[in-house]
Amino acid sequence: MKKNIILFVIFIISVNKIAFSQDVISNHGEFIESKSEFREEMTKKAEEFKSLQKEPKLYFKMDFKGMDLPDNPENFTSYWHNEPVSQGLTGTCWCYSSTSFFESEIYRQTNQKLKLSVMHTVYWETVEKARRYVQERGSSEFSQGSEANATIRIWKKYGVVPFEVYTGLKEGQQYNDHGQMWDDMDTYLKHIKATSNWNEDVVLSTIKSILNYYLGEPPMSFKIDGKKMTPNTYLEKVVKLNLDDYVNILSLMENPYYSIGEYKVLDNWWHNSDYYNIPLDDFMIAIKNAVKMGLTVGIGGDVSEAGISEHNEVAMIPSFDIPSQYIDEDARQFRFSNRSTTDDHGIHVVGYQDRIDGTWFLIKDSGSGGHTGPHPGYYFYHEDYIKLKMINFIVHKDAVKDLLRKFDLE
Repeated sequence: MKKNIILFVIFIISVNKIAFSQDVISNHGEFIESKSEFREEMTKKAEEFKSLQKEPKLYFKMDFKGMDLPDNPENFTSYWHNEPVSQGLTGTCWCYSSTSFFESEIYRQTNQKLKLSVMHTVYWETVEKARRYVQERGSSEFSQGSEANATIRIWKKYGVVPFEVYTGLKEGQQYNDHGQMWDDMDTYLKHIKATSNWNEDVVLSTIKSILNYYLGEPPMSFKIDGKKMTPNTYLEKVVKLNLDDYVNILSLMENPYYSIGEYKVLDNWWHNSDYYNIPLDDFMIAIKNAVKMGLTVGIGGDVSEAGISEHNEVAMIPSFDIPSQYIDEDARQFRFSNRSTTDDHGIHVVGYQDRIDGTWFLIKDSGSGGHTGPHPGYYFYHEDYIKLKMINFIVHKDAVKDLLRKFDLE
């Protein structure tokens, strides 16, 4: 027994000597993408199967086949505007359309072709929304939407910058996408409301930090042609618009005509009461006169209708909705009151075309629908559509000076 133990120990020692006498093997690591082709294939097949189980959702829309419709922006009398761009996955049509409108106004008045930052305005508008939310203890609207005249308010306070100075895009990012950014801010503000931590400085600092992460921090100064400027000096010395020269026109029966009051929609979250309310016929005449005078118009209203076709690039009112001769103030107010007309999109009227079936307007549109057809960024709106579904517009006061004389501005 003792002999066997001795032999076993000798064996173990011999094995260890052999093992340690060999070179030590050194392994190395590498960075690889963690993936399973089989799992990806299973997931793909599962999604394909799910899609087969769902019937596509169908929408009742106007049939445009065989109709004589506008089909080319070049056939319109139009005025200078920057090339259409997509607003990406954001709810910032109000700022894209109003910024485009003011770019056209800058060219009309100063002959400058400027491309301005939309996201600089969006950044500071969001900060002001958060401020109001704190001041009203969570009862103020906090969402992506706003109105065209918000751009005036923000420019007066924070100025404006060229597009190349502040794009709101990260390196390699082609389109703005604000979904997660707004989820983060909304979650944070709901927590503030639930805990009643209404410290304005702390809240605004946190909101800015979220905006800075997704959009980048807006510049306090920058150089243009070697000259150092701030956003406010750029507004004053380069943009050179008198922002008090612009008026907001509304046409709703719920307010007295020729009175100035509030546009009562969620996107008017700061309860602006500077809307000039006029009869519908005057509303339409004012828009037509403005574009035929050589001005453009920023306009807003409802774009979720059976008479809108992304692929045909047209917006009109089908007779099965309401015949043209019956579109009047009551039909318009009825739809606004029952919320079948909503304030959901801002666009820029940049031209017109008179045809046998009425006036059509050339629309510059930043929304995804406007970038689906053969002329990305453009729609053709029939005057009936604007008459029934577009609720307000912004324009230089010179285009409506006769209307403004009817208001008691004392």
